[in-house]
Amino acid sequence: MVWAAAPGLAAGWFALLLAQGAIPAAVVYTTKRVVDSANAAIGGGLSVENVGPAAFWGGIMVVLVVLQRALSSAVGYIQTSHSEYVQDQIRAKIHQKAVEVDYAFYESEDYHNKLQHSNTQAGQRALSLLQNIGSLLRDGLAFTSIAALLAVQYAWWLPLALLGGTLPALAVLSRHNRLYNDWWRRSMSKQRWADYLNLMVVYPDYAAEVRLFGAGRPLAEMYQDVRRVLRTERLDLLRRQSVATFGASFLGLLTLGGVLLWVARRAFGGPGTLGDLALFYQALNQGLSLMRSLMGGVGQAYANTLFLEDLFYFLDIQPAQADPEDPVPVPDQLVDGIRFEDVTFTYPGATRPSLRGLDLHLPNGKVTAIVGENGAGKSTLVKLLCRFYEIESGRVLLDGTDLREFERRDLLDHISVLFQNPVHYQAAASDNIRLADLGASDQAVVEAARQAGAHEFLSRLPKGLDTKLGKMFYEGGELSGGQWQRVALARAYLRQSPIIALDEPTSAMDSWSEMEWFERFRALVEGRTAVVITHRFTVAMQADVIHVMDAGRVIETGTHRELLDLGGRYAESWREQTRRAEQAEGPRDAVEVDAWGDEPG
Repeated sequence: MVWAAAPGLAAGWFALLLAQGAIPAAVVYTTKRVVDSANAAIGGGLSVENVGPAAFWGGIMVVLVVLQRALSSAVGYIQTSHSEYVQDQIRAKIHQKAVEVDYAFYESEDYHNKLQHSNTQAGQRALSLLQNIGSLLRDGLAFTSIAALLAVQYAWWLPLALLGGTLPALAVLSRHNRLYNDWWRRSMSKQRWADYLNLMVVYPDYAAEVRLFGAGRPLAEMYQDVRRVLRTERLDLLRRQSVATFGASFLGLLTLGGVLLWVARRAFGGPGTLGDLALFYQALNQGLSLMRSLMGGVGQAYANTLFLEDLFYFLDIQPAQADPEDPVPVPDQLVDGIRFEDVTFTYPGATRPSLRGLDLHLPNGKVTAIVGENGAGKSTLVKLLCRFYEIESGRVLLDGTDLREFERRDLLDHISVLFQNPVHYQAAASDNIRLADLGASDQAVVEAARQAGAHEFLSRLPKGLDTKLGKMFYEGGELSGGQWQRVALARAYLRQSPIIALDEPTSAMDSWSEMEWFERFRALVEGRTAVVITHRFTVAMQADVIHVMDAGRVIETGTHRELLDLGGRYAESWREQTRRAEQAEGPRDAVEVDAWGDEPG
């Protein structure tokens, strides 16, 4: 991924790192030559022959130091630039996978843990990963070259002694980073819960209810309670690591002390020179610094390993719903319509089915209403129609063809849906609508807004349909709940598909608007397969066919009049509404209830 993000930058970065890794050993060796040349020249006068060698090696030293600084600046620039490309590539892969995975993955806690860790840290980890890779490569090369210099100049066992002195600290660091990674995984759900509590306190979508109920302080206290647990666990790990690190460092100091005594004895009582002593001092100083840097790099490697494991776990997820090898094209115009045949379906992690042996026909060219209590399985029909989930048994057919024989993208391109809780996109009004068909013309967008009854109020905004909606990123135009719903309806209408499914399309509309809306809707869907999921009699009674659902099955079917004559569940709910209306003081004060006796919000 690092190479693929920007091959040119990667090659230049690698070359500069190699140069950086070779310079410390060159500096150490040059130091010896400078000291020995200066020591030999002392007292010999200022002649070129006497001072020349010291000046030459001094010049080499200056060049190396300047080159080291220049390389450091160049590596920093290229590394940061490269990280921008790597970050964008990681995000691109995350986004690509997020739109490919099955809808059911969004209901998995483990999926959310992996996704949040990968997505939220992609930016900072991109630079950290490159720094980690670069430092390990550079410092490893530099330490190897200095170790070789020590082995050649002094004794083969000196590099091993230096390395051995740092191994206890490295072992401690490795163990505690592993413990930290394990703790991070165990506590991910708590961390996400803390993030969510923080979101409820500061995010504008929650602000009205949080203030109304006085929930701000309790939520903030809940956040502090969760953070207190996480903080205590984290600091306990850190305390134990600090104690162990001190012990390991003390052992390392004892090893170094022994090496220093051996070198001092050799320098003052043997064949060593002042330059040898300077070389060893520089090599020791550089070696210790490099070992500390390498240990820090190993620590970062553990943290980055956690990120990479979650990232590649996420990127390796394979959709369970595969497209057929030889897909059948979705018809642009249905004849029979949609049929659910003996369909049973249970949501992932649920203990009971949402649909139980469901048989249902949604005829083409008619408006079908689906009514029933909450939890009856009404909204599930739309999700299965979109193939967001695989059914356990049975079939869903479009004009006699099983949905599984279609390519999923082709199927979705032939369906328009208004979901129960449509998204309020923080974008221009026209872009809110055009999202359903990014290639739609401005005229098509305006026409969809008219069909949904949204054009009039959108055109009154400061910049008309070009007005930014929402307050998250700009001082845009804010809409009421009913107006947002009409914008979502326009988005559904923009796609001229043979199937249109609306889930509670009038939940935010007043009663006076419903009749006008349904008339426009009927004209709009003429010749198409249309289904409306609703709790309201004022909508259901105007449909061509009404299906009453209960516990995942259809229990009654007919027109409004036929269902009243049947005297079943639908008729019972209708009589209850009529009774409540008669008990009210007047027709304008009548209590408006939905078809199942619940007062609308």
